[in-house]
Amino acid sequence: MLNVLIVDDSLIIRKNVHKYLAHLGHKVIREAKTGAEAVEDCKELKPDLITMDITMPDMDGITAVAKIKQFDKKVPIIMVTSHGQEDLVVSALKAGAKGYILKPINEDKLAKAIATIFPKYKIQEDDDEFLDD
Repeated sequence: MLNVLIVDDSLIIRKNVHKYLAHLGHKVIREAKTGAEAVEDCKELKPDLITMDITMPDMDGITAVAKIKQFDKKVPIIMVTSHGQEDLVVSALKAGAKGYILKPINEDKLAKAIATIFPKYKIQEDDDEFLDD
């Protein structure tokens, strides 16, 4: 089980990601609405994983990734982005993000992105159970 920080200014996206993570067996330790909240929450909570929107008020996701990586180089961050923001995704990856998911997000996309970073959570092809060595 991963302790996850969800960062998105959209309540609907946060609630959907929360639901998907819970169904996948992970624990959401907090939801943040801005990049600035994400930086502070990451310092306090030390999550195992962060999902991060790119476009947010106050502080965008790319800036938040760069600030988080200044004090926590190891925490993996998955960017959640819309079509047409590919150039921003490249900037986020350069800032230290480990991957990205294009909206609309769904449980399968999220599970695959997590498994890319944490292979022990890879979905078995013959059923929807998860490996947890």
